[in-house]
Amino acid sequence: MTPSKDISHLIEIMAALRAPKTGCPWDIEQDFSTIAPYTIEEAYEVADAIARGDLDDLRDELGDLLLQVVYHAQIAQEAGEFAFPDVVQAITTKMIRRHPHVFGDEKARSAGMAKGMWEKIKAQEKVEKRQARLARGLDPEDNGKGFLDSVPVALPALTRALKLQEKAARVGFDWSEAAPILDKIEEEIGELREALAKGETASIKDEFGDMLFAVVNLGRHLKLDSEAALSGTNEKFRSRFHYVEQALEKSGGSLEEASLEEMEALWQEAKTAR
Repeated sequence: MTPSKDISHLIEIMAALRAPKTGCPWDIEQDFSTIAPYTIEEAYEVADAIARGDLDDLRDELGDLLLQVVYHAQIAQEAGEFAFPDVVQAITTKMIRRHPHVFGDEKARSAGMAKGMWEKIKAQEKVEKRQARLARGLDPEDNGKGFLDSVPVALPALTRALKLQEKAARVGFDWSEAAPILDKIEEEIGELREALAKGETASIKDEFGDMLFAVVNLGRHLKLDSEAALSGTNEKFRSRFHYVEQALEKSGGSLEEASLEEMEALWQEAKTAR
């Protein structure tokens, strides 16, 4: 096979990799659940390329992410469920349907009609999904799922916390302002201190999680994305620590040999230098 810009060629390559007798043993063994972590990882690598402004990497990482879509579609096709063209049809149908102000008639394209249309259309889609589940002999309530259960479990924990809070806020379950959330954070810190004093591992974990959840809530009210804020802090920490590492190397030392006091002094330098 030769490289191609035709998506059908990529689909053929995946089919060949999954061919029972002639394919790749590793690819043949995979299923939805074993591939899912790679799908998430590739999405992160796309975001990383964007954050670094590396468009060459972005092109490659988007290809890796596309491969994940093709991979899942191939597994589904083998199971007789759906194929890649069905995935394309599903998303094109959804995009056209959710943007009547772009693709609809003249009335639907008016600015007034566009406002609030997204949620109305999503609500209608939910009704249709229930009807489709009934037609397939499945539980119409999607196995008892509640209002918040549509927020994916596989999301990073900070992002999922934000999404859960945002959705609960739609029905009025929310703080009216940011200030009381600071009190809540202090309350959670107090409960964490109590758990630490008792040495109860399960309680410590639980209270630590409550504290993080409250911090995410504060960020939301401050119009800050906790995942993005922490990513920025992660990079700041990495950059300053690298400064410490380089400074030690220039003086003939190393991270392994340096004392905490030496590293702390260089860390303070890094804070002013970077």
